[in-house]
Amino acid sequence: MRDAKPLEEIRSQGKTLAIILRANFRSDTLSFFSPADFSQQLGYLPHKAGKVIPAHFHRRVQREITLTQEVLFIRSGRVRATLYDEDREFVASLELGTGDLIFLCSGGHGFEVLEDSEIIEVKQGPYSGRDSDKIVFESHGKDTGQ
Repeated sequence: MRDAKPLEEIRSQGKTLAIILRANFRSDTLSFFSPADFSQQLGYLPHKAGKVIPAHFHRRVQREITLTQEVLFIRSGRVRATLYDEDREFVASLELGTGDLIFLCSGGHGFEVLEDSEIIEVKQGPYSGRDSDKIVFESHGKDTGQ
């Protein structure tokens, strides 16, 4: 994990499976990492002390969500994320640590908790139940854990 890039995008079959924002990511500029057509947006907003963001609310806008996308923030601990393409084929395995964030954009994913961890999850809701919201599949041992 020491040599991990501060910002990484995992792609397969022309699609973004995940965007990883490491705890050590820094930038002086506002950046959005997700394309405008994603149902979830991931941005980095650096601000200097004294910046004022005016009070506001968001208008009610009807949107059609066809794919649940998740953002997981590793508040503490270590977790191994395993990523699969839409054909359920293994693509990548990576370790996430305290302060890291992963945006799960498409494809499949699984996790192994390597040490006691606190994970904050953000995704579209409401959750409609495991049988209607998820397809659980066997990974066929393709993840070597490395």
